[in-house]
Amino acid sequence: MTEQPLTIGWALFDTALGTCAAAWSARGLTAVRLPEPPAALRAKLARRFPGVAEAEPPPWLAPIIQAMQALLAGEPADLTAAPLDMGPLPEFEARVYAAARAIPPGRAVTYGELAAAIGEPGAAQAVGKALGCNPVPIVVPCHRIVGAGGRMVGFSAPGGAATKRKLLAIEGARLGDEPDLFS
Repeated sequence: MTEQPLTIGWALFDTALGTCAAAWSARGLTAVRLPEPPAALRAKLARRFPGVAEAEPPPWLAPIIQAMQALLAGEPADLTAAPLDMGPLPEFEARVYAAARAIPPGRAVTYGELAAAIGEPGAAQAVGKALGCNPVPIVVPCHRIVGAGGRMVGFSAPGGAATKRKLLAIEGARLGDEPDLFS
């Protein structure tokens, strides 16, 4: 059984796309939830973190929440230094998440390109599976990974591919050196 991080609190916060949530431990973010109605977020967080209460975010989390709010409002924001506590991860998932965090805002890569970048050419489906389990979307920007030819596939957050497209549009994303994905 995989040891889970010890989540000590969670909070809702408003963004340009709707209400989001963040959960944390003493070591970093343990979860981020993308926009959903507040009641749905509260119910999901209560199920995922039984006995953990909604709380005021600790001081170290405030600038991270502000950066997520800025990014979702279409402003530049750097989340690469946000501390994460995802518990022990399989080595493959850790490499996928690290490579995804290295993709700057405004860029997108395909699942196959990300697989090749971590030294696993041909593992596009495994990359997609790892990103489908991403507990901290936006901070590990899984929305920046797209299907071959820029297809909007494989996004498990509320709203699915439409949310992915919206996030990429906010960032003015480009696939490689091509014009933006929505030209």
